[in-house]
Amino acid sequence: MGTDQLGRDVLSRVVYGTRVALLVSVFSVLTSLVFGLFLGSLAGYYGGKFDRVASFFMDTIYAFPGLVLTIAIVVMLGPSVLNMAIAISFWYIPTYYRIIRSEVLSTKSKVFVRAARALGATDFHIIFRCILPNVVSSTVVLASLNVADVVLATATVGFLGLGLPPPSPDWGTDLSIGHPFMLSGKWWLATFPGMMIVLITVGFNLFGEGLSEMMNPELRIR
Repeated sequence: MGTDQLGRDVLSRVVYGTRVALLVSVFSVLTSLVFGLFLGSLAGYYGGKFDRVASFFMDTIYAFPGLVLTIAIVVMLGPSVLNMAIAISFWYIPTYYRIIRSEVLSTKSKVFVRAARALGATDFHIIFRCILPNVVSSTVVLASLNVADVVLATATVGFLGLGLPPPSPDWGTDLSIGHPFMLSGKWWLATFPGMMIVLITVGFNLFGEGLSEMMNPELRIR
């Protein structure tokens, strides 16, 4: 893959940049999934004021464009792997919240939930042992697809100059630095980081499609 304009090995930077992209993506998706599951299950089960307040807060987050909100948080917190992951996780919490809330609302009235309540089960047991295992499968496929979205968001933040500070390897930053050299014949500076972004995004999308077919027998039959 050659060297960059400063003589650094491009292959080493691409390989180490994979670590950064996966760390940010997995941490962001897991964080937003946990918060979305917790808040959505409580709001859907209890309803009332908690549901209204939580839904209003999630709608407020939705009012901001996701990428703009991420950039604003990164600017306030400063560029680092943890700060990028925290900023991007805010983007996806409302998505998981809405899915889990709607699933819990439709599940809490079913017979097995009423039977558990009649047997004296606590709310904690009903929510986390009876309801969530039956609704969480709908978010697993979405989480795998969101990892690909987070990779693109991380690369976009780095391309805009808000990613990891140099000389830390970052696909978005390397793509931003390398693309002006395309006209001078040094095509590999931007090509290989861009190829990795495409490959990992397509890979997680295909993984999500396969996972969806495994969990949905109708899709598997077709």
